[in-house]
Amino acid sequence: MTSRSLSRLAKSIQGIGVRQVRLGCGMVLYTYLVSHFLNHALGNISMDALATGVRYHTLFWQFLPVAITLYTAALVHSGLGIWALYQRRQFRWKAIEPLQLVLGLSIPALIIAHIVGVRLGQTLFGNEKLYPQELYSFWVARPYRIWLMSAVLIIAWVHGSIGLYFWLRMKAFFERAAPFLLAAAVLVPTLALLGFYQAGRSVVEDSASAQWRADNLSPQQIGTAAQQGTLEDIADYCLIGYLGLLGLVLLARGARALNERRGGMITLSYGNGRTVRVPKGLSVLEASLRNNVPHASVCGGRARCSTCRIRVIGDCGLLPAPSKRENFVLNRVGATDPSIRLACQLRPVEDLSFFQLFMPHTMSANAHASQPHRIGQERYLVSMFVDMRGSTNLAEHRLPFDTVFIVNRFLSAVSQAVVECGGQPNQFVGDGELALFGLHTSPKTACRQALKAAAMIAANIEELNQFLSHDLHEPIRFGIGIHGGEVIIGDIGYRDHMVFTALGDAVNVAARLQDMTKTLACETILSEEVRVTAGLPADGLPEQEVAIRGRTELMIVRYVTHAKTLTGLVEDPDAVVA
Repeated sequence: MTSRSLSRLAKSIQGIGVRQVRLGCGMVLYTYLVSHFLNHALGNISMDALATGVRYHTLFWQFLPVAITLYTAALVHSGLGIWALYQRRQFRWKAIEPLQLVLGLSIPALIIAHIVGVRLGQTLFGNEKLYPQELYSFWVARPYRIWLMSAVLIIAWVHGSIGLYFWLRMKAFFERAAPFLLAAAVLVPTLALLGFYQAGRSVVEDSASAQWRADNLSPQQIGTAAQQGTLEDIADYCLIGYLGLLGLVLLARGARALNERRGGMITLSYGNGRTVRVPKGLSVLEASLRNNVPHASVCGGRARCSTCRIRVIGDCGLLPAPSKRENFVLNRVGATDPSIRLACQLRPVEDLSFFQLFMPHTMSANAHASQPHRIGQERYLVSMFVDMRGSTNLAEHRLPFDTVFIVNRFLSAVSQAVVECGGQPNQFVGDGELALFGLHTSPKTACRQALKAAAMIAANIEELNQFLSHDLHEPIRFGIGIHGGEVIIGDIGYRDHMVFTALGDAVNVAARLQDMTKTLACETILSEEVRVTAGLPADGLPEQEVAIRGRTELMIVRYVTHAKTLTGLVEDPDAVVA
């Protein structure tokens, strides 16, 4: 277990790149933003509640290690945003992506004056500007800043929420969590703005009092006129410097474009007769988007998926070496062939011929991954194979309609048990069925659901045998194989003939275990992996070491002569099944 954890940790570290650093910094800033917004929301209660909240807020965020982390994340995230502006050559992707970039780049320009006035004023002059002083500045001294601050709050929240969406939409739990996340994304800023409004009204009313002004607008709190002038000058210089930096980046983009055109053009051949001429330096995916060539890319060119993969035709020796991130993604999908590259990462400098490995009409760069698990995802699932015994002999003595009727009744009994126990019937192959557990549950729950389903299948088949007793010479028998592990799930097929299924060693092993029920003369065989994950006792089921076709090592399995007895074992872990 330890070696596996270390291996996963090593793979995770290997996969860290610029985007992952930007995501980590963004999460730190988003956490700060949530804390700040919840503090604002206390304004709906009272100014005292607001003062209490800001005391704990600053106590945490000004704690030296936390403050260093926060300011480092802010600088790195802003720098990487500017780098993204320079690096990206193509902006004709989904409107939400350039919108996120523009919003992110506008935030520093909008909050420079606020940061300088509060943080730098405290550092240089010891000014203690808290909510009363800041709200007075917004609502009384300079009312136009109300709209500026409201815009900053909305822009920062929208920018962070878009980034969070891009990160979480590929996660297995996102579909279930999306309604709650959306509710929070709407509720938190709404309460924050209402709190800002209510607190502002309170300050407007209180500021009419001379005593309130004396208590809250002293030079020690807001600074002298000279100090305020100094801070405003610093804010102006910072703003000019930031806007100048953005201007330099835009000039650098223009210079790069001219240099690339002077450096020559290259030809990209798509293997279907389509060719395009593009400047050197564009990635293959950017070239496709620039020339309106459909190209699969679920993650939008972020190197977080492998759907933009291409196979290069001809000599791969002249290609630029894969980046660390590209190597990580290709290794995850087992693409060790040097001719397989990610189109979003490959920037050819010579003419290139290739063909795409995924169908762009099903996964385009402009398509949302509203159901990412259907496009391709790796996760832990429990696979159950159920097969009807003796269907060939059954067909020899019956009319075709009668045979189909009985097989369909068998599959209905199996599917009913699977669905009632929380699984999903997935594939029907002849008189057999593959069922999947764990698409929306934890591994332990999935294993226990599969065991319950096996017991219920036995009960359903027993009832079916009684119902068909006058038509059957002998009862319907069956075999069940159950195994759990990491598999790849997604839509597999061609054009209109796509089916959602699971691929991987765990599925193959479940099929082998089902076949093995014939030789071990039992109804169900489950792997030791399923027993351990389900939390069943080691002495609860008979143990057997078996050889699995395609595996070099023996595998420990548990067999159950009568699947119906699994009910007692799952409900009472101390029970022993014969």
